Amino acid sequence: MGPAWPRGTLLVATYAAISAVGQGLVALLEQSCPKPEFEGAKFRLFLASDFKTPPFEEGISLFLYRVTPSTTRRNLPGRVDSQGRRTRRPLPLDLYYLLTPWAKTPAMQHRLLGWAMRLLEDTPTLTASFLNHYGTPEADTFLPDETVTLVFEPLSIQDMLNIWKPGEPNIQVSATYVARMVVIESAISDEEAGRVQTRVLEPGRLTER
Repeated sequence: MGPAWPRGTLLVATYAAISAVGQGLVALLEQSCPKPEFEGAKFRLFLASDFKTPPFEEGISLFLYRVTPSTTRRNLPGRVDSQGRRTRRPLPLDLYYLLTPWAKTPAMQHRLLGWAMRLLEDTPTLTASFLNHYGTPEADTFLPDETVTLVFEPLSIQDMLNIWKPGEPNIQVSATYVARMVVIESAISDEEAGRVQTRVLEPGRLTER
C-alpha cells in the first residue's frame, strides 16, 4: 500500500488537476447562482487579456494568476501503484485565484461579490466525484477519497495592484483565494536496480552480477 494521505488536505491527482480545479470552481458558482437575483450572470475562467475587454457585463470571473510549489510538504514520497511499483515523487502545488464580480452598477457588483464569497465559505471543499467531471474524459483525475479546499487569502494593496496591471484602467473590486497542496502524481515509476549478488574479479575490471 502507498502512504496514507491526510484526508481533506492533499490531492494526489493527474496533470489535469489544475484545469479541473478551475473549471470546477466556475461550475460551482454557476450551478449555485440564485437566478431570480442574478438572472443574466455569467461565470468564466479569464485570461489576462480578458480584463481589458470583459466578455460579459454581469457575472464573475476566476483568474489563475499564480502557481507555486507548496512549501508545506515539498518532499513527499511517491505512491505505490496497483502493480506494486513506486512512482516518482509527486509535485505539490498551491493555486492562486482572483475572483472578480462584474456588473453595470456598484450595488449589483457588491451583491455578486458578497454572494460568491459566502458560497465559497459555505462550500470550501470540492469532492473527487465533482471535480472528475472537469478532468480528462479517459480516466478519473482524482481518486475517490481525494478533496480540494479553497481558502480565502487576502493580498496587500500593492500585490493586488500588481495583479491588475494588465487590466488598467479597469480595476475592479476582487477577492483572492488559494487552493493549497494540489499534489500532482507522476505516471512514471522509479525502477530500482536489483541487488548485487556476486562480484567477479578479472584483470583490469570489476564485474557485478
